[in-house]
Amino acid sequence: MKAIWAERAGGPEVLEYREVDRPEPGPGEVLVKIEVAGVNYSDIGRHRGTYPDATFPSVMGGEGVGRVVAKGDGITRLEEGNRVSFRSPITGSYADYALVADPVIYKVPDGVASEIAAALQVQGMTAHVLLNNIAPVAAGDSCLIHAGAGGVGHIAIQLAKIKGVRVLTTVGSREKGALAKGYGADAVIYYQEENFADRVLTLTDGAGVDAVYDGVGAATMMGSIASAGFQGKVVLFGNPSAGELRPDIRQTVAKAVSVTFGRLGQFVNTQADVARVSDALVERVIDGSLRLDIAQPKPLAQAADVHRAIEARATTGKQILVP
Repeated sequence: MKAIWAERAGGPEVLEYREVDRPEPGPGEVLVKIEVAGVNYSDIGRHRGTYPDATFPSVMGGEGVGRVVAKGDGITRLEEGNRVSFRSPITGSYADYALVADPVIYKVPDGVASEIAAALQVQGMTAHVLLNNIAPVAAGDSCLIHAGAGGVGHIAIQLAKIKGVRVLTTVGSREKGALAKGYGADAVIYYQEENFADRVLTLTDGAGVDAVYDGVGAATMMGSIASAGFQGKVVLFGNPSAGELRPDIRQTVAKAVSVTFGRLGQFVNTQADVARVSDALVERVIDGSLRLDIAQPKPLAQAADVHRAIEARATTGKQILVP
């Protein structure tokens, strides 16, 4: 089969489109013929070798949607032909086929496009967990969502507005600002033109926001803490800006701000969790209250180009690769 293979850690240049052996399912595993592979910033961390679970050599990709074509012993709830979505496969999803363990698989309902189902995995679930588990917000609260035109950001904006939350968001361009407003953001802050923390305080009459969802990391962390109000919550869920995540304890203590680094796997790690969160997101898609920004799918062979564009912050919404 064809796949995106990384022999060693490095930049996008290590992503090689090549022939590899097709895997076979063992006990508790299924083989999925990939229809679409979702791209996430964590994929970049993996091929660069900065993620703890990065291994080499290996097929890249951590998310996908496709049809079950074979199953190992012990699989009872899935049948060949089922269309499924998944994250954290046993073998990478940037391929014609991927091995996936049963517990992380979600059976995609009819009427939900495969591209949408892929976006609801890592990015959709992350947005849901941020707003409901790690730093819950409710009607009347306010929040700051960084990168509001990004994959997690544009979903988080909509889920927050459904809850009745006032949403402030940062973006890097007027084009991205228009997208964020279209998804319901109450105020858009152009971080390249102004100090975002100062702007947040102005927009909240000096009070700050109840929660900050920061997927940028070291470059924005201290500004995020400054944007939080008294007893506010700051959640770091990524660090693409690199650098050390060392919050100034003096600033957090002054306002009793809590700072945490949250990961999706801490809250969605069983079959029941996957079903519960996925069902909630699918319901919003079907009733029209959640719209997803899906970029034009790219051929699998162009994976390196897609990764370069993401690193250059030249993308919006969900990036998709097609075998």
